[in-house]
Amino acid sequence: MSDHPAWHAATRLLHDDAALNEDAAVVPPIHYSATFRARDAAEFAEMANRPRHPRYYTRYGNPVHERVARVMAALEGTETALLTASGMGAISTAVLAHVQAGDHVVAQTRHYMSTAKLFDELLPRFGVQATLVEQSDAAALEAALRPNTRLVMLETPANPTLVLTDLRTVAALARPRGILTIADNTFAGPLNQRPHELGIDIVVHSATKQLGGHHDLTAGVICCSEAQAERLWRTHITLGAVLSPMDAWLLLRGLRTLDVRLERINASALALAQWLERQPAVERVYYPLLESHPQHALARAQMRGGGPVIAFALRGGFEATGRFVAALELATHAVSLGGVESLVVHTAAMWAGTMNEAQLAAAGIPPNFVRFSVGLEHPEDLKRDLAQALARAFPEH
Repeated sequence: MSDHPAWHAATRLLHDDAALNEDAAVVPPIHYSATFRARDAAEFAEMANRPRHPRYYTRYGNPVHERVARVMAALEGTETALLTASGMGAISTAVLAHVQAGDHVVAQTRHYMSTAKLFDELLPRFGVQATLVEQSDAAALEAALRPNTRLVMLETPANPTLVLTDLRTVAALARPRGILTIADNTFAGPLNQRPHELGIDIVVHSATKQLGGHHDLTAGVICCSEAQAERLWRTHITLGAVLSPMDAWLLLRGLRTLDVRLERINASALALAQWLERQPAVERVYYPLLESHPQHALARAQMRGGGPVIAFALRGGFEATGRFVAALELATHAVSLGGVESLVVHTAAMWAGTMNEAQLAAAGIPPNFVRFSVGLEHPEDLKRDLAQALARAFPEH
């Protein structure tokens, strides 16, 4: 965590890793080396036996990793952080480090697609049972807990429906029972939501998204205590989901501007969500800070901002929704979220290759569902683009 707790987040993003600067460079250097020199056998032994040493072998750690970890731990309010090569590298490491055959885990019915596959397909192959519950139903989650429940996996807001999980309530249910809690904080981000403050043990991110912020890297982050990091690190070096020094450096650069980017994105997203609610061709809008969101009170209680993603359903079927997405000119038709460019996906079309109709329905993804990630374009220009696409796809409105 930061040695300067009075600093605002914007300042921490720029200066929290300054103590790790070992030269005169204003911009941190990229340590693009797989291995590092030891002066003698004694130093080599110390390097090899010290977990997460930043100058031994890059699978174990790297000076750029160390700087990013310092900043991320300060943002999430944890003691330390680990970096991985992707968000799924972070999630898989965090889960696999804590379960073994005979254990039971609880997860949500709505998760990022690959997270869902981890619990649906991979863990059962190794004798770990998983129970999926509706994340907005705390009573259902409590009922799912067993004597052998080892961990609870959360994601809030959830991809792509933006359903929320009450983090305080889940933490209060799990901690007295000795059950570990892990929260995927990718959609909200540490400036909008800090799960660790609300009692969650481990916080994970796909740093590919708003933390990097420029759609030019793939990375994951695990924020946790020092004691947890030792266990996680040993699993991490075995799995080998290593973040390259270049991507770590790009992530550090992206973090420097996170505060100013997110301030603009939060404001634009809320304004666009409110505007979409007034459009005749739009059936329903999902955004945590909209008063119409069924969990608006919870969003206000545990979130500082709504984040970059708006989900909405159109008054038409699969074909009309496809026409709308194709008609957009500013928003790029691509996966991911939280970057400087706005991105859009026709959710049912994106997931149709990996989920059948029944699975899509169970995940709450109708054929007319759109996920829109707001970028840094001027909100009035985005509004005009949405308006012209709606007019072209739904001329009757």
